[in-house]
Amino acid sequence: MKSGFVSIIGRPNVGKSTLINTIINRKVAITSNVSGTTRNIIQGIYNDADTQIVFVDTPGIHKPINRLGKVLNKEALALTKDVDLILFVVDVASGIGKGDMFILESLKNNDVPVILVLNKIDEITTEKLFKTIDEFKDIYPFVEVVPTSGLKNDNVDHLISVIKKYLHDEVKYFPDEYYTSSSMKFMASEIVREKLLQVTEDEIPHSITCITTFFEEKKDIVNISVDIIVDRDNIKRIIIGKNGSRLKMVGTLARTEIESELVGKKVYLELFVKTIKNWKDKEKYLVELGFIDNE
Repeated sequence: MKSGFVSIIGRPNVGKSTLINTIINRKVAITSNVSGTTRNIIQGIYNDADTQIVFVDTPGIHKPINRLGKVLNKEALALTKDVDLILFVVDVASGIGKGDMFILESLKNNDVPVILVLNKIDEITTEKLFKTIDEFKDIYPFVEVVPTSGLKNDNVDHLISVIKKYLHDEVKYFPDEYYTSSSMKFMASEIVREKLLQVTEDEIPHSITCITTFFEEKKDIVNISVDIIVDRDNIKRIIIGKNGSRLKMVGTLARTEIESELVGKKVYLELFVKTIKNWKDKEKYLVELGFIDNE
């Protein structure tokens, strides 16, 4: 029996959440085309006959422009310290960017082994793949380089076999039936946020968050209330839509997935859109919304 903790880091929108969902074979992290979709630390748990791997999917690391960005960067980098292995995920189709160099610079004094995961290989030629491998090898002493496509499930099994070489614990941290440490309450709010990003596409800036304010499970139904927090009234109007049509669509999509994928029973879902101006820069709200521990 082998087990261990593996941190997944990288700049925003390189496919970290898609990769972890593919590895776990369940949705543990929401995905969208919007950069920086992952806002919280997500744990996905992989189990097979002789291994348990606890993956920690972190927010994309980038140069912060507000208090929230600084908090997320700090959390993501902190989770590279007390783990057995780091997966540094790169969008190989985009090549090496300033964001990649910023992260690698932050890892310089870290003695945790780092595997370079070249993701999205389905979007490039073999020639470009080998060129990118050579470029990265000159930048950082990676212990392994593994090309993958999380979206196409290409070479993911090989990645898992490589990870196993760096696990040393012999303790099972979670029961076999667990695939995430996230609560259903948290997952419900994340599903709402995912559907919101999908429905609005590029119409809203990435200044929204969702929090489940009520979660009550009964024998035949689960009652859920989720607040959608925005920082401007015009964004609130966009989310609600004409006569509430867009918010209704988000609610229908979210309720359907929560019923089928999360709770396995009928769901009554209420959504409320609230404006809190500049919430990303105010510590009071970052604490209330769960981004900062109130210690």
